[in-house]
Amino acid sequence: MNHPILWAAVGTGFTFLMTALGAATVLVFRGRTTPSLQRIFLGFAAGVMVAASVFSLLLPAIEETEALGGIGWLPAAGGFLLGVLFLWGVDSLLPHLHPEAEAPEGLPSSWRRTTLMVLAVTLHNIPEGMAVGLSFALAAQHSGGGLSAAMALAIGIGLQNFPEGAAISLPLRQEGVSTGRSFLYGALSGLVEPIFGILVVLAAGAIEPFMPWLLSFAAGTMMYVVTEELIPEAHLGEHSNAGTLSVMAGFVIMMILDVALG
Repeated sequence: MNHPILWAAVGTGFTFLMTALGAATVLVFRGRTTPSLQRIFLGFAAGVMVAASVFSLLLPAIEETEALGGIGWLPAAGGFLLGVLFLWGVDSLLPHLHPEAEAPEGLPSSWRRTTLMVLAVTLHNIPEGMAVGLSFALAAQHSGGGLSAAMALAIGIGLQNFPEGAAISLPLRQEGVSTGRSFLYGALSGLVEPIFGILVVLAAGAIEPFMPWLLSFAAGTMMYVVTEELIPEAHLGEHSNAGTLSVMAGFVIMMILDVALG
């Protein structure tokens, strides 16, 4: 694997493209969507992220540590908790607004409601980009070993980015934003993925000894997003079967991808 940056750019570029394709659904639905469809979108994303956190991040972190003669669970648990604390802090400070919420979270801000909604999705696209970039960086450190697993993670994140893109562009259209701008904002919310994915690969040489911690850190940030945002929003309303089944579907699909291609 001679060009890890190129591979990371391709992988995160794919996830960004899937976000843009998902955002393009606003051109078809014109902002008319049902709560049930939103729950399916969010639930599927949650299932993929849970499986990716376990199979693509935590388990490789444990295996990497044990291969170096270390205690496998230590960086897995420590990095995970650091990731949770980090995103909890960012979530508490950065002003953002979830689509179905009335009041924004984070520090008080005079930013427009639409800006706050875009920030909410952009916030949890950052750990997804880091996760994909770290997977390619890990593959590079093993001279290409693990490239298939990194590609599987990119595919899985890309699949869940499609409904994520729709989950931001459709609510924006319902808020009164024009169709073109709804698509643009939804697509751009995924731009942080290639940015952060490439950044972690660039830093991989200096951070190689801490790779298990960083993999677990990315897992912690993703699991924070899942439990704080995606699963609760996937179960809004009286009937949550659609949200529950979509979580299971996302988990199984990501697990199959990781095992089959890893």
